[in-house]
Parts: sequence; C-alpha cells; structure tokens
Amino acid sequence: MTVLPSALDTGGPDYLANREAMLARLADLETEHAKALAGGGAKYVERHRERGKLLARERIELLLDPDTPFLELSPLAAWGSDYAVGASLVTGIGVVEGVECVITANDPTVRGGASNPWSLRKALRANDIALANRLPCVSLVESGGADLPSQKEIFIPGGAVFRDLTRLSAAGIPTVAVVFGNSTAGGAYVPGMSDHVIMVKERAKVFLGGPPLVKMATGEESDDESLGGAEMHARVSGLADHFAVDERDALRQARRVVARLNHRKAHPDPPRAQPPAYDDEELLGIVPGDLKIPFDPREVIARLVDGSDFDEFKPLYGTSLTTGWAALHGYPVGILANAQGVLFSAESQKAAQFIQLANQRDIPLLFLHNTTGYMVGREYEQGGIIKHGAMMINAVSNSRVPHLSVLMGASYGAGHYGMCGRAYDPRFLFAWPSAKSAVMGPQQLAGVLSIVARQSAAAKGRPYDDDADAALRAMVEQQIESESLPMFLSGRLYDDGVIDPRDTRTVLGLCLSAIHTAPFEGARGGFGVFRM
Repeated sequence: MTVLPSALDTGGPDYLANREAMLARLADLETEHAKALAGGGAKYVERHRERGKLLARERIELLLDPDTPFLELSPLAAWGSDYAVGASLVTGIGVVEGVECVITANDPTVRGGASNPWSLRKALRANDIALANRLPCVSLVESGGADLPSQKEIFIPGGAVFRDLTRLSAAGIPTVAVVFGNSTAGGAYVPGMSDHVIMVKERAKVFLGGPPLVKMATGEESDDESLGGAEMHARVSGLADHFAVDERDALRQARRVVARLNHRKAHPDPPRAQPPAYDDEELLGIVPGDLKIPFDPREVIARLVDGSDFDEFKPLYGTSLTTGWAALHGYPVGILANAQGVLFSAESQKAAQFIQLANQRDIPLLFLHNTTGYMVGREYEQGGIIKHGAMMINAVSNSRVPHLSVLMGASYGAGHYGMCGRAYDPRFLFAWPSAKSAVMGPQQLAGVLSIVARQSAAAKGRPYDDDADAALRAMVEQQIESESLPMFLSGRLYDDGVIDPRDTRTVLGLCLSAIHTAPFEGARGGFGVFRM
C-alpha cells in the first residue's frame, strides 16, 4: 500500500493557530445554521405546534429510515438577503426504505412556507440533483404558494419546478408528493404533476383558486373542503392516490410507496472501506487562517481517503497540483488538489491528461480547491499559459464522469473554473469555513482598480488624489472580502453547503453513494480541440 506519510505537527504553534481560527469560523457557522433551524421564530413555531402539526425537519426525520443520515443541502440559502436563512425550504438526501431519495420540505413557520426567489433556486437545485443522479424525489408540501411581494422574481422562472417534475417522471425517476396543508394556485401542480400523491385528512388543501378567488371569478360560493380537501380529492377528483388520517399516517404511507417503487441503483455497493490512518480531527489545523500561506493538500487527502492510501500521478511534474488515485468509502476516485495555489502550464497539462485517464477508466473526480488562479506575467504568457489553462478547462468541461468539488482555501479567477467550480456542473460542491472565492483576492482587485484610476488621471493630465485612492482601496477590499466568504456564496447557492472539515469524508461518501445510483460512462473522446 502507498500510505501517505504525515508531517503535521499537531502540537506546533502554526497548527494550533490554524485550529483556533477554524473553530472560530465554525462557531460563526453554527450561529447561522441555528437561524435556519429556528424557522420563522418561536412565535410561529408554537402556533404551528398548537395546530397539531409537525415541523419540516420532524417530518423528514419520520420519513427517513431510523438511524440513517440526512445530508441537508443549501441550509444557508438566502443568507444576507431580506429573506429568512434557509429560504423557507429544507432540501437534502436521505434513505427511505433503503432507497436514497432527494427530499424537499416546505417550512410553513416561515411566511406560511411561501416560495421566495431563494427557495425557488433551492428547489430547482434539488431537482437538478435528483435528475443527474436518478434519485426519487419526495416533496413534503405545505406552502401558501409564491411570496406575492416578490412574484415578479418568481412567476416566470418558477414554472421550471413543474417542468422538472414531469421530466423526472419521463426519465423514470419516481416523484412522490405528501400534502400536509396548503398546496394552492401554481403549487397545486406539485401534487398534480407527481407520480404518487398522499393527502392528509382535513389538512391538505389543493386547488387552483381558493374560495375568495372562486367567488370573485365566478360568483360561486364554496368552502375549502369541498373545493380542494383531501377527502374530495380521494373520492371525487382522483388527484389523491392515498388518504391519510394524520401526518404520521401520511409519512408511513409515503415510506410504503417508496418501498414499492422497485427503484434500483445502477452500481453495486462498494466493499467495506478501511478508515484513514489519521484522525479527522486534525483537519481543523491544516488550512492557515491567512490563505496566502500555502499548505500541503496531501495532509488533507491522508485524512479523507480509505487507509490514507494514495497513488500519486506525476508527483515530480507540475508540483503545485497534486493528482492521484484513491478510494473513498470504497468508491474509486481520482483526486486533483491544489498545493501551492498557483497553476502553471505544467499543472494545467498534467490536469488535462489526468482527467482524460479518469474518463477512460470511468472513475469519478474529486477537486480540492486552494488556488489563486493561473500564473500571469510576460514569461508565462509567452510560454502559453492561456492555451494550457484552456486545455485544463476544456478537459473539465467535457469530462463525463461525475465531479465533486470541495473549496478548502482560495478559489480565485479562472483557477476556480479549471478546478470545476459551480458553472462547470459538479454533481456536488461544498466549502469549508476557511474558503474564499472571487475573481481575484481583495488586495489584488483593489490594487488593479487603483492602478487603472491612476493611469487614467495621468493620461488626462490631472493630479491624482492619494487620500481618495486609499479610501477607494479600503472600500473595495472590504466589499470583495465580504463577498468572497463562504456564507455569502452559500447564501446564493453557489455551493451545496458550508461543512465542518471533520465531516468531509462522510459528506463525500454520501455523495458518492448517491452518484452511483445513476449509470455513467467517461468520455472516450469529444474533448474538443486542445491547443497544443
């Protein structure tokens, strides 16, 4: 076995300082996660309970197999916006009757579960994951529909939710809707377009127009139950396939529906995996608080992969990018991890070849980010950094094996693209609290703006205001710093969640298991033109 050695000094001052900085960031992250867990706040949670209803995450817990994990996705959606953290929707992957499913649950304690622009993005991301990985989709529905003050941002793109349900069904991916309360107006099409529908007695209300709208449109007098109640839909309209007496009964029936789906994984389960040779607790002290300080990604890899066993590819060539083969929870993976931050021509060519090899062998790829981007300067431009960087990006873009990305440290510039950032459709992308991502670092960006402004003033023959320049640089640095932080980016769904480094192996294992539900085959060609 090629077990990675470790030179990490867990008692040294650098390690201890890094660990303290990471723990402080994790404490901040826990505070923000608590806001999502609190939903609409104590008042609305209590009101919901007084109505005899379960909370969104309680419904999910009862749906899942006992003692199985739930990989929650995008828990910080809407962070930094005017909407509640979590965006009134819970999404994730969990196991129901032995079947891995994508689960979505409206949080009715937040404005009645109404959908806002961020909950729409979150729902569409969950649908993308279900479709790409062929995971059955279970929707736990209780929503007042669109948040009307923001309808201009929801109505037009919001139709994609219903489109996705029909595409999932057409692809043979089961969809199940469990209706606990309101599912009205456009929301009525969630059960309407699902393969299986369960409604709760005297709770579920599914209609295109409620009694007030019907009265205004037609003059007809009606009530909720006769217009769209669970019993009416079970006995008269036929929209409900299953009639539940209460919420727990509805979740029991949902489990039975999933048990009868005959939904099978495309790949067999892997052999039992050997844990890493090193303690995952040590991941807390590897990434420096100052991302300008490099770190060895092999120390991370050694604490993620099975048995810390890693066969490195081209270890003496392009040394600021570590590439190699390993297994993670029994699944084979090819790993690309940034070492010293900057990507040169050699690293780019090495990455392109490695990605092609992974595609020949049908092996998923894991990208571990810590890059400031591709190298700039006269020597490197003349040496072909553009065409070599383009070669790497070409390979990432046209690779057909599943990709996973984890932002450990910096992820700047086109290096973010070459390492399979969000725009390159990784199956899953997570960030550590230490991560930062932007077009470039705050100081560099502010400095570029300063140089451009100074040159512009000189070209016009005007004096340059150095005090104003200093103020501009400080303002820009502060803005870019705040906009490159993981909570800001996660709030905009540029990742699938900010995770504790110690959970990385578990999270990646859950993702790899989900990925292997769907068949995949690497690209044997079709990479486009590589500029040599």
